Amino acid sequence: MRSLLPNHSVTVIIPAGGSGERLGASIPKALVQLADRTLIEHCVSRIAPIANQIIVAAPAGYEEKFRSLLGDDILVVTGGITRTDSVRAALSRATSDYILVHDAARSLASTQLAGRVIDALASGEKAVIPVLPVIDTIKNVDHNNFVITTHDRNALRAVQTPQGFEAQTLRAAHATSDDATDDAGLVEALNIPVKVVEGEDRAFKITVPEDLARAQRALLGEDTKNIRVGVGTDAHAFSADVNRPMWLAGLLWSDEIGVDGHSDGDVAAHAICDALLSAAQLGDLGSNFGVAEPEWAGASGAKLLQETLKRVKAAGYEINNVSVQIVGNRPKIGPRRAEAINSLSLALDGALVSLSATTTDGLGFTGEGKGISAIASVLLRVTGRIS
Repeated sequence: MRSLLPNHSVTVIIPAGGSGERLGASIPKALVQLADRTLIEHCVSRIAPIANQIIVAAPAGYEEKFRSLLGDDILVVTGGITRTDSVRAALSRATSDYILVHDAARSLASTQLAGRVIDALASGEKAVIPVLPVIDTIKNVDHNNFVITTHDRNALRAVQTPQGFEAQTLRAAHATSDDATDDAGLVEALNIPVKVVEGEDRAFKITVPEDLARAQRALLGEDTKNIRVGVGTDAHAFSADVNRPMWLAGLLWSDEIGVDGHSDGDVAAHAICDALLSAAQLGDLGSNFGVAEPEWAGASGAKLLQETLKRVKAAGYEINNVSVQIVGNRPKIGPRRAEAINSLSLALDGALVSLSATTTDGLGFTGEGKGISAIASVLLRVTGRIS
């Protein structure tokens, strides 16, 4: 993965042990569905472009479910009874200079928000948290429901995540036996200054059904009738030509032998194209860029994505989000995951892209090492503007 900081690595810890009870769900909150994906998938997709390592602390008994959703390049550990216990369990596996702790329930927090936190750490701060001004008047109330004091709201802030820390600072804070509602509280107890940066409305915490409805409106708008879903797949066998280059997710993998195909064989890009064309009712990859079309021979995945996006826009649609999972034993996606996300997003004019990778435990042609495949899903919004 490639972070925003060329000289520093970033680990993101996501404690995901919250109950879905207040959402009316019998499963952990992070596994509750929001539009086309779970809350944890939304959360990971937005934080991934700035991360070198992502560690999710899952509730005991749900680890494999989280792994199946997030792929092999996300480290899933067993969380603890409390949020602090879960962070500590993940912290023991963290390997980076900077550590961000992010609530799975703040699933729509943007990549840009995480970037602001990292920028402040890069400037020399040891602990950084995003905040919003408090609009309501806040009062202290005693056990008899009488007001004790009224606070000056001009000095109050509502705290969000991701919260960022120098690794050494966070480890020192968690070396105490204290518990806290957020990690910054543990750092404050050490008398280490905590810097605040501007938060964002989208980083609200999803706790009750009204929050879930708000999140859906933020994603899809008020009119969900104007949403289209598409699914696409692609698969290619590894080439017998040892000089065949490997292109995957818009990147050249110089140490790998590529796959055979009419174009460059980029299964991730091709699966996304297929999903986009399906959602826009424009046919499929073969009918648009088939072997009978010589101009697409050897075309790059990025070129096909750009052309597909042009056709989708011309049909009156825009991309809401894209999710793609690569299936195969090689190459290992984890070290270049953020780079791959950025490459695919760039080809799609900045669209939100989520990417994961998995194996099939030795089953099928991918498990036997004969090839590689990908499956993608997309969410399109009808714009009504037909070119």
